Amino acid sequence: MTRVFETPQAWRAEARELARAGLTVGFVPTMGALHEGHLSLVRRSRSENDRTLVSIFVNPTQFDDPADLARYPRSVDADLESLRRHGTDFVVLPRAEDLYRDGFRYRVTEREYSQTLEGAQRPGHFDGVLTVVMKLLQIAQPARAYFGEKDWQQLSLIRGMVDAFFLPVTIVGCPTVRDVDGLALSSRNTLLDVGARHQAPQFYHSLSSARTSAQAAADLEAAGFAVDYVEDQDGRRMGAVRIGGIRLIDNVPLGRS
Repeated sequence: MTRVFETPQAWRAEARELARAGLTVGFVPTMGALHEGHLSLVRRSRSENDRTLVSIFVNPTQFDDPADLARYPRSVDADLESLRRHGTDFVVLPRAEDLYRDGFRYRVTEREYSQTLEGAQRPGHFDGVLTVVMKLLQIAQPARAYFGEKDWQQLSLIRGMVDAFFLPVTIVGCPTVRDVDGLALSSRNTLLDVGARHQAPQFYHSLSSARTSAQAAADLEAAGFAVDYVEDQDGRRMGAVRIGGIRLIDNVPLGRS
């Protein structure tokens, strides 16, 4: 049975009991609108830990556009049912007033890598991401926390933060889950209209097949995408595009055919 906690305080009391019993907790932080990518993280956590905790929280501080925050898909009831079906032990549903009692006066800032790629396009985005992840890790107190490789820059920054602040948690990166046509699964995919959804897989195929990042960007622009960036860094080709008014990100390992 999945137990749902409405406040961080209620979960922390449970976490203390689990620690006293010597049980390990795996943690999957999400913003809800769950799909197979999220559920793959849950399965990985369940295979490696005694108990699995999932959080659902649409974090306002990582959105640079209020309209983007307002239209972000929310489906808590369906998410909870899906987590129950997949054997999730615990879910915590914090509210913004729970996590930001300070009004976001205190925050985690990384001053180099976070200013590039997504950070250059979305000023302040990674302050919000790193701050909420720090808070959630402090609340969850897990042995391991699971993040998808689709958000490669985010994953790298979270690993760096955990190392910099000596947090006693292992960050586990998990492979990107894709639809049969190659499109990386994302909660934002539900916002694509029929035409944009049909065209969206070209994003992945261009990243994978182009000889250079410049060629990938040119191919995508020719296909009708608005390209925010395509760059090769950290052993990956990373990109962000807009199609049908919806922004998508993806990355592939360099050197793949």
